[in-house]
Amino acid sequence: MSASETSRAPRHTAVTQPARTPGKADAATVRFQNERLLLNHIWSSRELSRAHIARITGLSRSTVSAIVNALIDTGLVRFLRAGISSGGRRPILLGFEDDAQLLVGVDIGATHISVAVTNLRCTIRSWQHARHAVRDDPSGALGLVEHLVRAGLDEAGRGIGEVVGVGVAVPCPIDPARPEVLSPLVLPAWGEVDLVGRLGDAFGLPVFIDNDANLGALAELWWGAGTDLRDLAYIKIGTGVGAGLIHGGAIYRGAAGIAGEIGHLVVEPDGLECLCGLRGCLGTVASSAALKARVVASLDAGRDSVLTRDLDTDALVDAVLAGDALAAEVVAAAGRRLGTAIASLINLVNPATVVLGGGLTRAGELLLGPLREAMQHRAMLKSLDETRLVTSGLHHRGVALGAATQVLAAALDDPRLFTCAEAPGQRARG
Repeated sequence: MSASETSRAPRHTAVTQPARTPGKADAATVRFQNERLLLNHIWSSRELSRAHIARITGLSRSTVSAIVNALIDTGLVRFLRAGISSGGRRPILLGFEDDAQLLVGVDIGATHISVAVTNLRCTIRSWQHARHAVRDDPSGALGLVEHLVRAGLDEAGRGIGEVVGVGVAVPCPIDPARPEVLSPLVLPAWGEVDLVGRLGDAFGLPVFIDNDANLGALAELWWGAGTDLRDLAYIKIGTGVGAGLIHGGAIYRGAAGIAGEIGHLVVEPDGLECLCGLRGCLGTVASSAALKARVVASLDAGRDSVLTRDLDTDALVDAVLAGDALAAEVVAAAGRRLGTAIASLINLVNPATVVLGGGLTRAGELLLGPLREAMQHRAMLKSLDETRLVTSGLHHRGVALGAATQVLAAALDDPRLFTCAEAPGQRARG
């Protein structure tokens, strides 16, 4: 299923329990909690009546009617049609207005920027993509982000005032306590750049930021391979190698926000030095840069191949699929190293599903065969038997879709975001 076709409601909504009246809570707080509860039920159920809402929430019908009327006034909820009578008047079914507002998801990679403009069901209304030397040019990258977002809104025929917020995925760990600070180790040129503040000022909107692999995992949880799961791991194979971990239906970040750095698991103790200072990290043998270096070294040694020294992942995979021997060897070797690292991951956290994302997965079984073989030799049989390995059905749009999804999740948790009630650019979440 493509990202643009995603429309089913996932199980992972923000509120699942009815509001209780606490001893010291004021009426406004209780009303806010109840509004949030009703909005989440309407969003996830797709269609239901006031009477049904009252039954599943335990709220009185008069309270439900008052809140529903207020939600209809916001444009987020609408009347759908008359339902089937069970003996009395036919109930009026309510539904969420998916196109009431928009979400923007931005995938800032090391060498590209992608922007998804979606509705409130994360159905993509516009897709923008451009190559850029992001790692070394923060000013140019930020300008390109602004251009692509505005181009996407123009293509969707909507304005910036209709956007709930902007979600941003970045190729480095994010400290939840300081989301505006990007890793100087991974993105040294971005050390003094307040990405959240800059984009907040540019668009006048709340900005939400997280690591790209985390948001790839979030997209899989809501719209992809994990819609029926509470635990999964998403492995992003690109310029670097990272993992997003979902535990109990939420992103697992660790104490400092760096959980999931599978690219720094050591797979060759005497291998090359990694930018993190360790030797033999997975990223030194399975990242796009590592694969290119291996190809170039083989070409310099006289190997015959259709590949050139100026290659990228797409060219490498095209060569694999065309039967090029060198390309196949390089991808198979990467698969074996990935399998070794993923085996350690499933031994440690035992996810129900491991989802592989990134352009290298287009090689299919030429990558997955060696990867599975390595896993079988390295993983405990019980862990291996209970873990499903799949490639992402969201393809290259998954991370940007996850960036949009984090905005949606935040707004379902705090519906005031749907009306853009907060001061522009002041809200940031990791």
